[in-house]
Amino acid sequence: MRVGIIGTGLLGNAVGLNLLRKGHNLTVYNRTKSKTKELEKNGAIVANSPKMVSENSDIVFSIVKNADAVKKVSFGDECIACGKHDGLIVCDMSTINPIESKHIAAEFQSRGISFCDTPVMGGPNVAINGGLVMMVGGNKSVFEKCKNIFDDIASKVFYLGNNGSAHSVKLAMNLQIAMLALALSEGITLARASNINPEIFLEILNSTYFKTGMSESKAYKMLKQDYAPTFTLANLKKDLDTINEAAKAFGVILPMATRANQIYQDAEEKFGALDYTAILEYLSESN
Repeated sequence: MRVGIIGTGLLGNAVGLNLLRKGHNLTVYNRTKSKTKELEKNGAIVANSPKMVSENSDIVFSIVKNADAVKKVSFGDECIACGKHDGLIVCDMSTINPIESKHIAAEFQSRGISFCDTPVMGGPNVAINGGLVMMVGGNKSVFEKCKNIFDDIASKVFYLGNNGSAHSVKLAMNLQIAMLALALSEGITLARASNINPEIFLEILNSTYFKTGMSESKAYKMLKQDYAPTFTLANLKKDLDTINEAAKAFGVILPMATRANQIYQDAEEKFGALDYTAILEYLSESN
């Protein structure tokens, strides 16, 4: 299958490089064309519009900022749907409200185009080697048709059912990221305030059932104030907005998600361009 990627930021670039290395024909588009340079050097065709991507692809992945951006590249001027052809499949790897995803799926289907939501867990450093975890929502037969491509992108692929289901789980997963980063940051802050070396706190934490990938890896970068972004604080704050919007739409109350959103919102102005773990710096400056 010919593959297209629309949105070649940190994640899209890494996914694309992995697919090129595995021998796929790849066409890419990004609003800021300079972000396609590395992919072009490695053999990707750079398109001038989302329409051109879909015209030259069997499966197109959108990896953009939010639902509005998904809708714009999907149905706006020179859009993905404008390049419709027999057999075209569109997959959205962005993090968006599952209700919005259902609406987008319905619009594609009304135009005779198959659509799956395919959000992933794992950053660019994982994507570059095809090690992401992918969640898929959509028609089962479409999923089966795309499974080989999904397996090249992700080491684990979960089919979850109807459109919107994958984005629901993705939001639940990103809520874990936000909470773990806060808990870890507050633990480090408390240890420092107690004149305890935070590395001792981490060593003890990582000797217990409560250790996480974050506490075993990113936490040590946090202690060194290394916040080179793999997933920015601003993007996590955006996802917390979406989590709270989805919770309201589903009629549930998530008090910790609400409070976390307020904290990340306060931190965004100064630390938004850094990795999400820079929430530690915000807490440090607040004390």
